[in-house]
Amino acid sequence: MDKQTLTDAVVLDRILATGIVAVVRLRESTGMIPLAHALDEGGVAAIEITLTMPGALEAIRSVRDAMGPEFVVGAGTVLDADQAAAAIAAGADFIVGPTVSPEVIATAKEAGRPVVAGALTPTEVQKALVLGADIVKMFPGRVATPGYFRDILGPLPTARLMPTGNVDLETAPQYIAAGAVGVGVGKALVDPVAVADGDWGTVTARARRFREAIDQAKRG
Repeated sequence: MDKQTLTDAVVLDRILATGIVAVVRLRESTGMIPLAHALDEGGVAAIEITLTMPGALEAIRSVRDAMGPEFVVGAGTVLDADQAAAAIAAGADFIVGPTVSPEVIATAKEAGRPVVAGALTPTEVQKALVLGADIVKMFPGRVATPGYFRDILGPLPTARLMPTGNVDLETAPQYIAAGAVGVGVGKALVDPVAVADGDWGTVTARARRFREAIDQAKRG
């Protein structure tokens, strides 16, 4: 299937199947294509390029054009409708916001893109779901611990929750065991030094370790 024809359901299924979103928040956007290939080789087929990074929109466009249809590219730190529209125009397969923004969610859904809304409290989680968020990003992870996930999922058992921040090789499987549908991983996976040095072997090795940890946790 050509990436131009991917539906929101297909993109969402690929995010959930991967179970890991590599969160890219670097000082510059050079090396994004080899980074995507390195992640993909290690079994991580979803990347979130944050709009706080210089040249983020062009990075989204270039990575999306360079990668095959099994690899999905999202825009992160999307704060308003204009940013969401610009990211979608650049080819973002999914939209991620740090807050529950009705306009961001509406813009993404109108364009047929899955949307991940950021929340922390039960009220915010429920609001995100009512507005149409496909996944709720629990942030910050230092507060939203695996135990916190279990507490939230008690009254909201159908919520698709994903942590960011505080996610490493030790905590990632703990979140999956607590009911998370996946994890968003930043520096523990996308190491700034390895990216700056073009050390793609290290990136692939880290991706592979995360992939193995998540797969094992899903098997129980």
